[in-house]
Amino acid sequence: MPIAKIEVCRPRSSTEVAALIDAVYQAQLLALKVPEDDKQIRFVEHKPEHFPVPPSKTENYTLVEIQIFPGRSLDAKRKLYAEIARRFDELGIASSDITVILHEPSLDNWGVGGKPASEVDLGFRLDV
Repeated sequence: MPIAKIEVCRPRSSTEVAALIDAVYQAQLLALKVPEDDKQIRFVEHKPEHFPVPPSKTENYTLVEIQIFPGRSLDAKRKLYAEIARRFDELGIASSDITVILHEPSLDNWGVGGKPASEVDLGFRLDV
């Protein structure tokens, strides 16, 4: 049940937005083994003056933040980072313009169906 946000600092076409969202989704499926129907990804486009980027980055700078349940291995995280970078590169975004940040709040800090996620059968494995 990852919840992802893609933030950019320049306008993108609806086709580009769909491709970026799909790239993150496909990377999650492959690396994190999330269920196929678990696509919770938001796209946020900032005005350039509202999203200053480091001097070494270009107008293609893209920040991806993903909230995930804890339990994924470092290898799964490595695979996620590499898959996002590979897929974004195919869309014209260099790996040097990509930052991915994972947040792993404990299962007690996720409310699922009115209960802490620690008390719910999630239906998939976290130890990948």
